[in-house]
Formats: sequence, structure tokens, C-alpha cells
Amino acid sequence: MADYKKPDYWQLKARKEGYPARSVYKLKEMDEKFGLLKPGRSGESLRVLDLGAAPGSWSLYVLRKMRGGVFLAAADISPLSRQYDGGLFNGDNFCFIQGDITDPAVRDSIIAHGPYHLIISDAAPATTGNRFIDTTRSLELAEAVAAYTESALKNGGNLVIKVFQGGDVSALLKHLKTLFKSAKGYKPEACRSESFETYYLALGKK
Repeated sequence: MADYKKPDYWQLKARKEGYPARSVYKLKEMDEKFGLLKPGRSGESLRVLDLGAAPGSWSLYVLRKMRGGVFLAAADISPLSRQYDGGLFNGDNFCFIQGDITDPAVRDSIIAHGPYHLIISDAAPATTGNRFIDTTRSLELAEAVAAYTESALKNGGNLVIKVFQGGDVSALLKHLKTLFKSAKGYKPEACRSESFETYYLALGKK
């Protein structure tokens, strides 16, 4: 197991810029490369869903970048960190739903705030150090996130989802290619070099 106790460049940068986790730079890079966060058409607010949002870096990035031009719903079993939000998590354009995203009641609540233009997910299972177990659990979580696209994502909408490389994750990518105009894997620079995480970007829901 790698030693992640010592802060690295990205962790120190996140603290300096007011984010609870280094993961913000993964979303930032993908947003800048693929144009994920754009103003809605005809003055319509962009509607974004952040699944597995804790501690809140991705949600903060969305709210800060889009200012008032977004409605963001976020969900996680764990609460969000309030260390850096500066009141953004209290805004009328933000809703946090605490609970398991596979729970029917939680799912209904999430869907009720949609449909969404963009679903983002940095969700990951608690890791064991056993790559087979961790990859299997990651795939199950990623499939649960992907399932939201059918009922909660607008036509033409986009999806960003984290997966652990290995196992049958290629089957998930193949499935996404049937639902979206394009789908591919992408590993941002801020991912740890020794990590086997990557992201699937699915653009343009059919």
C-alpha cells in the first residue's frame, strides 16, 4: 500500500485554494479539456448532479465556476466538509442529499431535483488493498452511478464517472457507448501515478 500521509503538490495546492481534497484538479482538467460546465441555453441554469460528493471539492468547483448559473444537487453517505464553502452550500441553488445512492428513497429524492444536464461522480468504495475486491466494488458503484443516466440525465447530457481499472470495467465503457454519442477513458494529471483509478467520460446522451 502506498503512503498517502505526506501531502503532495496537489493536496497542498487544494488547501491553498480552499478545497478539501486534491480531486478538484481532476474535475478542473476534464472540464477545461471537454467543456463540461457551460452556461445553459436561453438563460436556463445548468443542472448538475454530483454523486459521491463528499468531502465536497467537486461541488465547490461547480458552484464557484458557475456562480448563480447552476443548480447543483449532491449526494453522499458522508456529510460534506464545511471548512471552505464560505456559505455556498447554504445557497438556494444547492441541495445536499445524505444517504446511499442505491437506496430507493434517496434515488427518488435525487431524481426529483432533475433532470440534469451533467452527472459527475468521483465516488469510490472503501479500499481493502486487494485489487480484485476493490475493482469489483468500484465497478458496482460505477454501474449504480451510470444507472442514473437513464432516468435523471437529459438528452444530450454528459456523464463523468470514476472507475478502478481492471476486472470487467471495459464492459461498462462498452455499455456507455450505446447510450452516448461518445465514451472514452481519461486519466487526469492529478491522479496519483501509482493509482489504478481512471475516469469514463460519456458525452451526448442519445
